Amino acid sequence: MQYFNLHTHKFTNNPTTLELVNQYPWEFDENIPQYSIGIHPWYIDENRLETDLRIIEEKLQLRECLALGECGLDKRIEIPLALQIEVFEKQIELAEKYQKPLVVHLVAAFDELIAIKKRVNVTVPIIIHGFSKNEQLAKQLLDNGFYLSFGKYLLHNPELKYVFISIPNNRFFLETDTVGETLEEVYKLAAQYKRMTGTEIIEVVANNWKKVFG
Repeated sequence: MQYFNLHTHKFTNNPTTLELVNQYPWEFDENIPQYSIGIHPWYIDENRLETDLRIIEEKLQLRECLALGECGLDKRIEIPLALQIEVFEKQIELAEKYQKPLVVHLVAAFDELIAIKKRVNVTVPIIIHGFSKNEQLAKQLLDNGFYLSFGKYLLHNPELKYVFISIPNNRFFLETDTVGETLEEVYKLAAQYKRMTGTEIIEVVANNWKKVFG
């Protein structure tokens, strides 16, 4: 059975795991076999924006590039939200052009994301990585067609258990992001919360992976 890691910043080269390794256009590593690539809102640099977008477009055309991301919106940083939205929407255009899913970093901008999805009419799957909010917000996002990915907050915040349990089995992913714990630990806890065996949770995520990434 193969594990799927929706979002990580560290390539482990583990033969039992398919890792979607986060890459940035300005420090791209060609040795990573499967990756996502995007402009994180923290690292928007207007001086290299066109170059970054051009590199992203080049990589999106390759089979190894499974998704565009992480990209998104973050209201708790100094970069103006209007600029973040502009850069995010340019990346959405590229994801739509090459029909690649979006892996999204989102902080305190859920209403803006939902509004953008409706206004731009995004058709590709959108996965919000590192979800850590309440059940009401989770339901609102699910009702608007988003997928949710769980990782470090599932491990470190026991209150997230009931949010995770409420997520339909066909709408979640699991990840490590930047945590020191292993992906196996994330899967083990997720299986425990969902009252599944280890094999069952792997099959659930594998089916979601197949549906979203082909």
